[in-house]
Amino acid sequence: MFERDGAGSGSRTRITSLENWNNNRYTIPAYFPKILTYLLCPGKRETSVAQTFYPRYTLPGFKEVRMGTELQHVLSADQFQDPRLIEEIFTRARQMRFGVDHGLCEPVLVGRVVAMIFYEPSTRTRLSFDTAAQLQGARVIGTESAGHFSSATKGETLEDSIRVIGGYADAIILRHPELGAAARAAAVSPVPIINAGDGNGEHPTQALLDLFTIVEKIGDPKNLHVAFVGDHLYGRTVHSLAHLLDLAQTRMSFISPRALRLPQNLRTQLAMRRLGIFESEHLQDVIDDADVVYMTRVQKERHQGVEGVSSDGSDYCLTPELVARMKPGSIILHPLPRNNEIPVEIDGDPRAAYFLQAKNGLYVRMALLSMILPPRNRGKHARHAT
Repeated sequence: MFERDGAGSGSRTRITSLENWNNNRYTIPAYFPKILTYLLCPGKRETSVAQTFYPRYTLPGFKEVRMGTELQHVLSADQFQDPRLIEEIFTRARQMRFGVDHGLCEPVLVGRVVAMIFYEPSTRTRLSFDTAAQLQGARVIGTESAGHFSSATKGETLEDSIRVIGGYADAIILRHPELGAAARAAAVSPVPIINAGDGNGEHPTQALLDLFTIVEKIGDPKNLHVAFVGDHLYGRTVHSLAHLLDLAQTRMSFISPRALRLPQNLRTQLAMRRLGIFESEHLQDVIDDADVVYMTRVQKERHQGVEGVSSDGSDYCLTPELVARMKPGSIILHPLPRNNEIPVEIDGDPRAAYFLQAKNGLYVRMALLSMILPPRNRGKHARHAT
């Protein structure tokens, strides 16, 4: 048998039993003819280059799924209640990672146009979606500050803007400061909508890349303890990831100031599905037992200040002393940007995974675009290149 040394792009396959050498699909005798066939005989290609060269595997508790699932919109983490759908997204993300790392990205979105409509500032989400589209052959249009540099300044409604932009693009990536804006857009859009954050509501693609990072770094989330730290009232990344982890029956703790605890509707929903949720104002209560410490900043742009809570995150800082108490195999995540909640001296700790987390966003968003925009000969939203 062969085992994978790590789940990253630099992982290698090693032999653990020579007697099974000839029975393994990834042995050298079987592997090199595949490479030669793919390179020299284009007419005999049965799969994409990433599927050919990158070994697929399923996670504990997940079944093998057929490739080819298509999504209409991506609006909420609640859409991903079927674990098979999550597994397909993650399988595609691994294949995308292989393609990016080896310069073998498939141009499956050639002839497509993706519109990036961001009414709020963004770095990671916007650039990773932009890159995800271009690496797969799509053209990208859009505006960085739609609230200031679009017809919104003239009084145009979101619904009218979406109807118009839907005539120019095959998919719209939307970030908006209002709760529920993505659902409003999807209700009138002629093309797929991907929610890139709607006020203090949700950020489903961030939740998917967060879960992907947890799975790749640690494993099955069902047996893990995830501790959320920071602003849970306005932090949409917490809201979406909590939904996904709740579906996976992950144990969760929420560490925050009393004034920034989970919204009542989300607290009620989580409490109904489990024996209860643990909330505390002190990170020390969970730091020794947590497998994942998910730090967040105070969302100061969404409120005018909270009494007794600093806006720079210094009240809930992950100090080196606290990190020293964490499990050796645990990880630290943060959706970024950070303020003072994670000091830079922690960046070199092997448990610091937030920059890898951001990088994984590219692969997950490539996977989502490939599912929401199937090849032109199959999709009803195809836009021919000119």
